Amino acid sequence: MSKHTVRKSAIDTIAKVKPAGGAVDYLETDVRDVYSCNVFTDTIQRERLPKDIYKKLQATINSGKGLDSAIADSVAVAMRDWAIEGGATHYCHWFQPMTGSTAEKHDSFIEPDGGGVVMKFSGKDLVRGEPDASSFPSGGLRATFEARGYTAWDPSSSAFLLEGPNGVTLVIPTMFISWTGEALGAKTPLLRSDAAISNATLRLLKLFGNNEATRIASSLGAEQEYFLVDKHFALHRPDLTNCGRTLFGAKPPKGQELDDNYFGAIEERVIACMAEMEYELIKIGVPIKTRHNEVAPGQFELAPTFEASNIAADHQMITMEILRRVSDRHGFVCLFHEKPFAGVNGSGKHVNWSIGADVGGNLLNPGDNPHDNAQFIAILAACCRAVHNYAPLLRITAASAGNDHRLGANEAPPAIISIYLGAQLTDVLDTIESGKKSKAGKTKPLELGVSMLPKLPRDAGDRNRTSPFAFTGNKFEFRAVGSNQNPSAAITVINTIVAESIDYLCDELVKAAKTKTPTEAQLNKALQKVLPKIVKDFRPVIFNGDGYTQEWKDEAAKRGLPNLPTTPEALDYINKKDIVALFKKYGVFSKKELDSRKEIHLENYASILKIEADTTLVMARTMLLPAALKYQTQVAEAYISLKAAGIDSETQANILGDLAGTIDAFSASIDTLAAAIAHDAPAAAMKHACYMRDTVLAAMNECRELGDALETVCNDELWPIPSYNEMLFIR
Repeated sequence: MSKHTVRKSAIDTIAKVKPAGGAVDYLETDVRDVYSCNVFTDTIQRERLPKDIYKKLQATINSGKGLDSAIADSVAVAMRDWAIEGGATHYCHWFQPMTGSTAEKHDSFIEPDGGGVVMKFSGKDLVRGEPDASSFPSGGLRATFEARGYTAWDPSSSAFLLEGPNGVTLVIPTMFISWTGEALGAKTPLLRSDAAISNATLRLLKLFGNNEATRIASSLGAEQEYFLVDKHFALHRPDLTNCGRTLFGAKPPKGQELDDNYFGAIEERVIACMAEMEYELIKIGVPIKTRHNEVAPGQFELAPTFEASNIAADHQMITMEILRRVSDRHGFVCLFHEKPFAGVNGSGKHVNWSIGADVGGNLLNPGDNPHDNAQFIAILAACCRAVHNYAPLLRITAASAGNDHRLGANEAPPAIISIYLGAQLTDVLDTIESGKKSKAGKTKPLELGVSMLPKLPRDAGDRNRTSPFAFTGNKFEFRAVGSNQNPSAAITVINTIVAESIDYLCDELVKAAKTKTPTEAQLNKALQKVLPKIVKDFRPVIFNGDGYTQEWKDEAAKRGLPNLPTTPEALDYINKKDIVALFKKYGVFSKKELDSRKEIHLENYASILKIEADTTLVMARTMLLPAALKYQTQVAEAYISLKAAGIDSETQANILGDLAGTIDAFSASIDTLAAAIAHDAPAAAMKHACYMRDTVLAAMNECRELGDALETVCNDELWPIPSYNEMLFIR
């Protein structure tokens, strides 16, 4: 069977595919009965646990304090019985190692008991698991022979039942730590950072007279973008199979130029897939709210409502897994790579972040009175100062080999971290800094705590999609995170740097007021003195214009803002002295943990490029070059036949000559790539990553450019891999 027959067969097969029936008929099922039906919710806990045990568990969940070990057995028995009634035969500690994805170790409830079995699940089984830590990335935290690691139950994130084709598993969200206590996963630092921002913000609220709030929590809303490609095409693309992105592929005649896909009507086959995705997510308590077509053909987005960041991060990671599983049932491959198709819109994971108090609500909401407005401006200023002082840290949380292809393109912000506030809030800060009347003439000289801010609408400014960090009404949207990335890293950093800035603000206010418990008048006077200086210091990071322009790059350089376009450049900042001191102060990362993450990310970056380079080489040598040579033979034979028939022209000769020249150049680029791959790479992780970026990736790009040029001239019947035109438009 020829390769063309394979492609044609795939198209013929897809043409006959009809939308699969959904897993649920929403005409017959009330979605309210389905939501969280597979979650060990507060309601179920209240029903199944003794009253005193339930209260102690809720106290742990709500306060963030350690679990009373005395209640673990009672909770485990209730959870086991509920899970078994739901069909579960196994349980697993579900965790997020430093692979960027999730991991799980399944154990059966069944234990032998004489001649039969019993269903056992103890408090010890619930609270702690022991996976092999040596086989996960540790960046030097653990040696290979030091295998012990622990998963520790996170009571704040509810256990749930995950249904499979042949059974049900009780999934217990956990942290992953080493035998010596270092964080080996993403969840532990996130929880530590939540404690940091809670403590710092409570301190500020007390200065503002709020002594009722006892806990501050960060919130997360993660918008997930993804592509769906029919399996019949994807499985004939070694690059999609091995790398999650296309390493070759010419742009189709029509892409996203007409802007007709964004929010367009969703095709029946896709909507059927989406409906089942949502059904599976709703059952495990993921509050999916939005679905729509994205900018590129074949690209889509779904988004949940806001939740506490720890729970939202767990939900986001299980969402990616559910999307993969369900799309496979519908004959699709779900792509989370940040740039699966060159020249086509890429995919991000917009991280929406805010903070709220158990008494006082969302702290990034502008107030309705002078006191609340002063508090809002103080917190806003602290956030801006944090981003200005620690911009490289935010860039690191969006650093990956895949995201390097996306940042700075039309669908993503640039690698220069800046803040968009909109004209109205920027004007307010101008007024604070200068102490003069607003340029817009809407406010008197601002006296915080006395004058009213201008009435701010829910969206105080237009939306700026080129801004990496934009204030959007009552939250900040960090748009740089890649589709394939765990949002925990971004939230961990935002929490920590904002905690540091809020603490700094508190110190300055106390110093200015000359008392740790200032009166309202003393606090207002201190704000008048402290805030203008803070605003002046972070002023360079505020930018409301077009972040794509060269003018902004030049201006950012003048302002002293770092421009870190690639992952190695960003990761070079991760263990700088001030960064180490910051994380050590708040107990989020030790120096050892930071060093390990730098090593892991650099190794991962180099490994991804090595896999892509090897795949590029194999595809070029065994698929594309043979097809091009076969086409060259056909053209040469046609030219010879025409010449023998007395039909000879310079145009025909030029066609053959141009084709031969492109094939020769393509063949030479293959040899260059092979030599780059075979070259002994530097042993040091940073030097190795830079070598892969500067030498191997450059060779890959040259090979791709020539391969794509051949695709546009070769006989379509000979081209061996599905084209962009097929993958993006045929579903």
